Amino acid sequence: MMPAHPSEGRTINDEPKTLSGWHYLPALPLRAAPLFRWPFDPLAALKWLLGSWLPISEKLILVAIAFATLAWVQPPLAVTANLSPDWILGIWLRNLVLMTAVAGGLHLYFYRWRRQGDELKFDARPLKTRGSQFKFGDQVKDNIFWTLASGVTIWTGYEVLMFWAMGNGWLPMLSWAENPVLFVALFLLLPLWESFYFYWIHRLLHWPPLYKRIHILHHRNVNIGPWSGLSMHPLEHLLYFGSVLIHWVVPAHPVHIINHLQYYALTAATSHSGFDALQLNGRPRLHLGNFHHQMHHRYFECNYGSPAVPLDELFGSFHDGTVEANQRMAERRKRMMGA
Repeated sequence: MMPAHPSEGRTINDEPKTLSGWHYLPALPLRAAPLFRWPFDPLAALKWLLGSWLPISEKLILVAIAFATLAWVQPPLAVTANLSPDWILGIWLRNLVLMTAVAGGLHLYFYRWRRQGDELKFDARPLKTRGSQFKFGDQVKDNIFWTLASGVTIWTGYEVLMFWAMGNGWLPMLSWAENPVLFVALFLLLPLWESFYFYWIHRLLHWPPLYKRIHILHHRNVNIGPWSGLSMHPLEHLLYFGSVLIHWVVPAHPVHIINHLQYYALTAATSHSGFDALQLNGRPRLHLGNFHHQMHHRYFECNYGSPAVPLDELFGSFHDGTVEANQRMAERRKRMMGA
């Protein structure tokens, strides 16, 4: 899902054929993952898959967090079979803490303490501290409100629904003992399902009646930060987290449900961090930001999904970060306006 490694990028924007207005650019042109490229190259696909998980990636970290959650703070299914305020509140509190730790931690590191300065930052402009379009007149406070008040609550609501149904035996269950291959495969397939699902709901949200009433709240963030990722209208949160409902059909273990929803919630913060990577000792160590999606926030009518599943390429909305793609996008927007 991720663009090229940040060490392959550049910060000089006055080269020929280079997009203007960006402080840092990854290696361009961006390309969709080779999983669905024809003719299929199994070695390229394997290299991409391993590279997106190893040696240390946010995907791997999130799987570890899901297992830690299951082991330490997840009520057993015998408890979740009966709706009760105590365990529901416990799940809401753990999600609140997780979201605050990830989004808040990234915001402090990158924007408050500026530990990296503008190194590997896509857009050098600061986040807005004034603006009537934002609740409280402040972009970050607005984003925190929608993320915690609506995002964490609806994320929790879906977990409660899934664990209540699992506890009552209404969902197909999967265990390591019965099918270890599928148990592992579900973790690998989740990002692909996320990309496929997100593309379609995102295109739906750009339908003018829904955009004006719902999705515009998220798009007030033209320049983005960690709290922007889950800053959405409650109806958008309902669509966004609805991805997990696939497990009413596809068997899963409780750890898959936890990982599924944590992935959706927490990568919203990392992918909107505004920085290509977290640096340690002057070197990029953990890839975070997503220039593919950062362009969507600035240009709007492109890159609705992610490079993991090439639906943007298939339907003509892929922006690979080049000047030529920018020109094609401008022509496409003119046609859309005319229509």
